[in-house]
Amino acid sequence: MITDYFDAGAARYPDRTFLQSATQQLSYDDVVVASHAIAHGLTQEGLGGGAIGILSPNHPSGFVAMLGVLRAGATYVPLNARDAVDDLIWFMRFTGLSALIYHEQYLPYLDRIQSEVPTLKTCIALNEQGTTGPSIEVWQRDHAGRTCDTRRGLDDVALIKSSGGTTGRPKAILQTHRSLLSAYRIANQFCPPERDPVHLVVAPLTHAAGATAMGLSAFGTRNVMAPSTDPAVILELIERERVTHIFLPPTMIYRILAHPDARRRDCSSLEYVIYGAAPMSVDKLKEGLALWGQVFVQFYGQAEAPGVITCLARKDHYLSDDPAAVKHLQSAGRPTGACEVVLMDDDGNIVAPGERGEIVARGELVSPGYLNNPEANAEAHRFGWHHTGDIGVFDESGYLYVVDRKKDMVISGGFNIYPSEIEQLIWSHPAVQDCAVVGVPDADWGERLTAVVELKPGGHATAEDITQMCRARFGGLKTPKQVEFWQTLPRSAVGKVLKKDVRARLAGADTATA
Repeated sequence: MITDYFDAGAARYPDRTFLQSATQQLSYDDVVVASHAIAHGLTQEGLGGGAIGILSPNHPSGFVAMLGVLRAGATYVPLNARDAVDDLIWFMRFTGLSALIYHEQYLPYLDRIQSEVPTLKTCIALNEQGTTGPSIEVWQRDHAGRTCDTRRGLDDVALIKSSGGTTGRPKAILQTHRSLLSAYRIANQFCPPERDPVHLVVAPLTHAAGATAMGLSAFGTRNVMAPSTDPAVILELIERERVTHIFLPPTMIYRILAHPDARRRDCSSLEYVIYGAAPMSVDKLKEGLALWGQVFVQFYGQAEAPGVITCLARKDHYLSDDPAAVKHLQSAGRPTGACEVVLMDDDGNIVAPGERGEIVARGELVSPGYLNNPEANAEAHRFGWHHTGDIGVFDESGYLYVVDRKKDMVISGGFNIYPSEIEQLIWSHPAVQDCAVVGVPDADWGERLTAVVELKPGGHATAEDITQMCRARFGGLKTPKQVEFWQTLPRSAVGKVLKKDVRARLAGADTATA
């Protein structure tokens, strides 16, 4: 079970701090006792075999409750606190939650959740303040000293995770103990601590930050919870807490590098700045390497094959004046060994080296599929492989380059255009913080190539600056025919730019002016 990683750390380092926030500090032993008490409370309520959701911002008690859910033999359903309430309720209903553990900030929505999710047997507060119902805080006292460790098989489902809904209604991804244990093992092979590890939790614990905390727990890692995503706060915590490990989506790295404190804070404790979840600007990656040194690690994967299909290891991140020597910084790294990885055409044929194809994988890392979605399962598992939906190409050294999402490809004037290479160029402009290149329906071109740009604070660029840059590099075909500047790009709860929302807003603007 995935709790074995935490238990291994607790056996070695019982007195070491596991969770630390501005108001709370819990040792490994504290968390062992508390999570067993929670598991005992859940089993006493007859909730041991169901699907149990946790709805909370990053909070120590939420992580302890997650361990309790798993010890009770239940399936953990992580609910992203940044999602809209309507979307949360839909996912609770779809996954058939039998219980919900919630943070007090969701008290105003509790009646609605209970009335609209018919499978819910009970709702359990994280703390006792402001509620008359059961609470995790009370259970930790009432069931203290009790143990409960219901073992599950490796192929049993540990988590049911939302796909995020970046292309429509989210799918409910089934993650097994086997696939998650494989992900933790591989991640630790590429990111072994050199000293007592300190992990700064910035991203949601429901996603990669939680997986990082769980995997690193075997080393007795201290997990420090950042109170906000303010770059100044993150930089101050790295310096003060001597942080060694941090996971950040590329967008967050851009914001931190653009902050003036990035050049005055002491970040020399960093061993691993782990990034993923979205493409990374090579120019901003080089900026980070110049500032912090050779500490970056990229993992490529997705919830269906958790996180570690390929890795661009720390040793692969270096600066050189020779473009050929650092070309691989544009890649997602090389296969980790967690699963087989090949590229496939639409007919199920494995393509030759150097040719583009859809990235497909099979092996113990790959999840069994989606809950109650036979159509999506059939589509994703064609020809006996999991289809990622990403287009890639391998180079002669075995580095995998993710060309683009299959669904993000733009067909303009009869030509296939992959936005990621255009985005890489626009990211290199010194005034640009982030960008998205999409296709918008067009009567003449089929799709009109459009760039939406988010500037750095105080940055200045014009549409002509962007188009001239693209025309000089790519010629007319891959030059955006429309450039817009937005204050912020729409992003998912984990920091991915939502291209479907970009396209919808652009299409809506066209309709409004037609």
